[in-house]
Amino acid sequence: MYMLYGSPSTAGTAIHWLLLELGVPFELRLLDFDKGEHKTADYLALNPDGVVPTLIVDGAPVTQMAGIATLLAERHPQAGFAPPPGSPERADYLSLSFWLANSFQPHFRAWFYPHEPAGGEAQEAVKAAARARIETGLARLDARLANRSFLVGDRFTTVDLLATILCRWTRNMPKPATAWPNLKRYLDAMRQRPALREVHAREGLTDWIDG
Repeated sequence: MYMLYGSPSTAGTAIHWLLLELGVPFELRLLDFDKGEHKTADYLALNPDGVVPTLIVDGAPVTQMAGIATLLAERHPQAGFAPPPGSPERADYLSLSFWLANSFQPHFRAWFYPHEPAGGEAQEAVKAAARARIETGLARLDARLANRSFLVGDRFTTVDLLATILCRWTRNMPKPATAWPNLKRYLDAMRQRPALREVHAREGLTDWIDG
């Protein structure tokens, strides 16, 4: 059985969703960020960055949302959530997974926590730059989805899961992901997946899921 450490409406939500999609047994421990439960010595021993998610796999902690998602897809290949090694779509899958994790997701950190890179007076400039880069990334995803239902191949993969959660984070931004027509169509379809709706219910999330 897996054990997931997460918190509502965070990157942990993506792994919570994936575990429900896979239908595998797991235990969920939701950390209270307001109480600093992600910064305790016990948790930092599992995840030195003090963030979520952390997934306990065979007794050992695994961190990083995209890394965990890829690992779970490979541990449960029967679900078909990752193209197998050697398949024509594998390179595209890995490229997009790493782009989402390394090039796109960090801009959200800058948007939500501008004080971290900026300090005092530069926070608004940091947010403006982060917004521009997020919107550039959303436009890239929108263009990719012009004539397709999924980001890789013709079926749902963990790339769709990661992209959907990142798009969810834009819901209160000046120009959310749903402002792009292809992304809106895509996200409307994703929001009908039973496991995504279930994770919202389990984490007490009521916004965004119904449009």
